[in-house]
Amino acid sequence: MEMTKNQVKILEQAKRIYERHAKAEKIPFTDPDKVMEFLKPRLASEEREHFEVMYLNQQHEFIEVKRLFSGTINEANVYPREIIKSALELNAAAMILAHNHPGGSVKPSDADIHLTDNIKRACSYLEIKVLDHIIVGFGGEASSLARLGKM
Repeated sequence: MEMTKNQVKILEQAKRIYERHAKAEKIPFTDPDKVMEFLKPRLASEEREHFEVMYLNQQHEFIEVKRLFSGTINEANVYPREIIKSALELNAAAMILAHNHPGGSVKPSDADIHLTDNIKRACSYLEIKVLDHIIVGFGGEASSLARLGKM
């Protein structure tokens, strides 16, 4: 389902308001349901795969969310170096990875799990915690690798 230009504008405004609220209120993102609620509007209606990272401080409070990589309808190339570079620039102590599956399935692929492990290992050397990896399907269903025991 394609959104109108007006609907896209409204969604973008809502995302920015929610991000400002999360930052101003120092909301800790420790609950996967809260994280998924935050990320679903950002990723659920996308027709291409996007990879985002939510950067958090020591208390797991919101610093910033960045869309770092965009790809095709079924994949996005992800570079751990760029994820870590942004974490260091933001002085982040933790992060939550997120990407969408435009095809709808929120089941993590072997590649998703392998990528998460690689990023988690690289971040551990710099004492940056990877708390979760959220997958959002087209339409809004979501899954948490932490909740699935895949972290």
